[in-house]
Amino acid sequence: MKFIDEIRITVQSGNGGAGCVSLLREKYIPKGGPDGGDGGRGGDVILRATTAKRTLFHLRFQKLYKAKNGAPGQGRNCFGKSGEDLIIELPVGTLVINADTGELIKDLVDPDEVFVVAKGGRGGQGNARFKTATHRTPRFAQPGEPGETLALRLELKLLADVGIIGLPNAGKSTLISALSSAKPKIADYPFTTLTPNLGVIRSGYREPFVVADIPGLIEGAHTGLGLGTRFLRHVERTRILLHLVDAAAIDPDHPLKDLEAVNRELHQHDPALGTKPQLVVLNKMDVAWADDAATLFEEAYGQGPLLRISAAVGSGLDQLTEMLCNLLDQHDEAQFEADG
Repeated sequence: MKFIDEIRITVQSGNGGAGCVSLLREKYIPKGGPDGGDGGRGGDVILRATTAKRTLFHLRFQKLYKAKNGAPGQGRNCFGKSGEDLIIELPVGTLVINADTGELIKDLVDPDEVFVVAKGGRGGQGNARFKTATHRTPRFAQPGEPGETLALRLELKLLADVGIIGLPNAGKSTLISALSSAKPKIADYPFTTLTPNLGVIRSGYREPFVVADIPGLIEGAHTGLGLGTRFLRHVERTRILLHLVDAAAIDPDHPLKDLEAVNRELHQHDPALGTKPQLVVLNKMDVAWADDAATLFEEAYGQGPLLRISAAVGSGLDQLTEMLCNLLDQHDEAQFEADG
């Protein structure tokens, strides 16, 4: 399915129904008086976050979403029927932004969270409401209130515990398929991954966690080059980063070149990304010359733990899973202490 992570739509809540002007006319009831009922309320436009939707693709063919209008009131004090609410389902992690002002309206981060983005108009009061001791036969009623019309820009930011980052062809898709049941497209050419992939990793008694395979970044991505900022935004929602480096492609004269290039793009997109916990992993250790290249990399790096793996043959994956679980636990403890 084609991945859609940003879309513009217009939502319109229902108009309230008009109040009724009616005077009771029945045999044996002289001067029955006003009996016009109230109009019905217009329907709301409601946004609901759901795990059943993973993209905004289902919204791309329709630009206007309109709730039902309220029905007008009727005689014999009959109220008009309220308009049916319109519920729009969105993936968890969707930002709802006012397309005209750029203001963030709502961030849907919890499953089954609901938000009324456009409230329906109130129904008008019928003439029965205006009867008084001195004005016994009012021949007027209120019109219904109009609904709200709002232009929205919806942006999806994937929610994941671990974001796998790295240059194209570092082996991110192979790794997520080896760690989880996700089945991303894999091929031996750059930009195989054009859409983020999610996988759930389970490790014995440990709490399962979600891993996102972020499409490959290149220099200048923060300005929109390559897949650019369209996918950099997904990194913002991850708790920790797994930085995958192709050990077989390490430059002996500048071993940290690929690592520094990706980190530079993250920092230039959002300096806060530089503060995220990051585990550096050297992949493709099954290639003949990868050991020598990895040694050069480790000597130049010298900043913390490194892990050597081969996603293709499955070596080092159990240790990697355990390290990710420990990092997530440490992140949660730090977050708990920071919150109070």
